[in-house]
Amino acid sequence: MVPMRLRQFELREIIGQGGMGTVFRSFDVMLEREVAVKLMKPELADDKEAITSFLREAKAAAGLNHSNIIHIYSFDESEGNRYLVMELANNGSLDSWIESGQLVPELNVLDIGIKIASALDCANKHGLLHRDVKPANILFNNEGEPKLVDFGLAIQGDDTEVGESVIWGTPYYIAPEKIRREREDFLADMYSLAGTLYHALTSRVPFDAPTVEEVVLAHVESPLVPPNKIIPSITEMTSQVIVRAMAKDPNERYQSYDEFIMAMTAARSQLLIQTYRSNDSEDEKKGWW
Repeated sequence: MVPMRLRQFELREIIGQGGMGTVFRSFDVMLEREVAVKLMKPELADDKEAITSFLREAKAAAGLNHSNIIHIYSFDESEGNRYLVMELANNGSLDSWIESGQLVPELNVLDIGIKIASALDCANKHGLLHRDVKPANILFNNEGEPKLVDFGLAIQGDDTEVGESVIWGTPYYIAPEKIRREREDFLADMYSLAGTLYHALTSRVPFDAPTVEEVVLAHVESPLVPPNKIIPSITEMTSQVIVRAMAKDPNERYQSYDEFIMAMTAARSQLLIQTYRSNDSEDEKKGWW
């Protein structure tokens, strides 16, 4: 039985589940505010690797102060239950938006991309790699602000090793250099973010195949179909930005998050200008001018 109360936190409703634990919409009766409590699965209580990952998530995110990174309030244990208390962001995820069957508007995709790239830049400046950027790890709060979550795979950038025996990440968004067992840096996270934005723009993952092995191989060997070849309404500049950020050679990607953000911002500005001109043209046809 999962307790309905952990110290001062009332667990009120399940809002998410993952491999490590269950996330509850909760209420802090001491501070009188809503929070999210991530309760570690009881069956992992004696799993040292799982405990290390859970604690790593808490420490990694707690050390970062950014409006688009979920805020960590505390990590504790009560009656054998380990739990993480964090900011509540329960207005869905980018993954659920994609899975709804509706295309995520290009402007929204660029806005999300700019903000999450800034969040990753903050992590990178603290020497941290997220290593699992994907739609399910971008949540939204009640104001619609995107929040990067789940630092369970995060490591210090200088801790990566060439030829690691285990490849960490989600196959649909994993960077080619990780598959080639090369040393990874922030450019691998940039690739995963661009792959996430690609999925949001087109409702298709960048590479798909019958097996996970074929999906992984495609990141290394198959050419990427530009987003605007799938959805013609996507602007050329936005498409080019995504394609460059997903270059198979890390040296051909943007060489800083600032550069990536500036490119997305320029694409956003062009999109707004085109939309404005298109609306003006429609108004003229209707004789409103």
